[in-house]
Amino acid sequence: MSDEQETFLSHLVELRDRLLRCVIAIGLVFLCLMPWSADVYDFLAAPMMRTLPEGTRMIATGVVTPFFVPIKVTLLVAFLISLPFVLYQIWAFVAPGLYAHEKRFALPLVVGSSLLFLAGMAFCYFLVFNTVFKFIATVAPKSITPAPDIEQYLAFVMTMFLAFGVTFEVPIVVLVLVKVGLVSVAKLREVRSYVIVAAFVIAAVVTPPDVTSQIMLAVPMCVLYEIGLLLARLVEKAAPPEDAPEVGEGGSK
Repeated sequence: MSDEQETFLSHLVELRDRLLRCVIAIGLVFLCLMPWSADVYDFLAAPMMRTLPEGTRMIATGVVTPFFVPIKVTLLVAFLISLPFVLYQIWAFVAPGLYAHEKRFALPLVVGSSLLFLAGMAFCYFLVFNTVFKFIATVAPKSITPAPDIEQYLAFVMTMFLAFGVTFEVPIVVLVLVKVGLVSVAKLREVRSYVIVAAFVIAAVVTPPDVTSQIMLAVPMCVLYEIGLLLARLVEKAAPPEDAPEVGEGGSK
């Protein structure tokens, strides 16, 4: 085999090994959490349960749903706990092929995006869920006894987690767009009004049909966009001009 083929195969072997380590790490955490899978789901369902009438519980319409839904939730929690190790494996795989300046930018980018995604999930769980479920319980007719299905609740929660997690990535997106030179900070400021409108449109599509949840998604999106502009402005100022001549020792080019 040629050197190129050997290098390609060695990269494939390394990728397989690192993916296997990630799967093993997630599997080990999952097995450790399995005895408490019911408690994990109860923690996830706590915001909804606090708004239900006293004595009301969720229902399970499927035969095996009470078993598989807590397992899905536990697997998600296992992935989140294992996320630092997974990110390290990804970084260890791609870092050797990056230049020094790319490493200085990529590592904070990966860590920052992960933390922001988790922050979006936490914001959704601790603030949005409590507010939205209380609002729904307040406006619901008194003649109705709510009994949410656990599988539908999980689907709703996952959708909301994804929506808020992606929303909190807005500063990273703005920063990358400016860093790679696709758009300038000045241009992003010009389209600020369009971004605000787009934020409310997106919030209306991905959130439940109530004004509260839509505002709680759109407003953070707009605030994070402004934060992204501030960070991008710092990056833009720190970037050296592309046409600046390189100066060697003694002031010669």
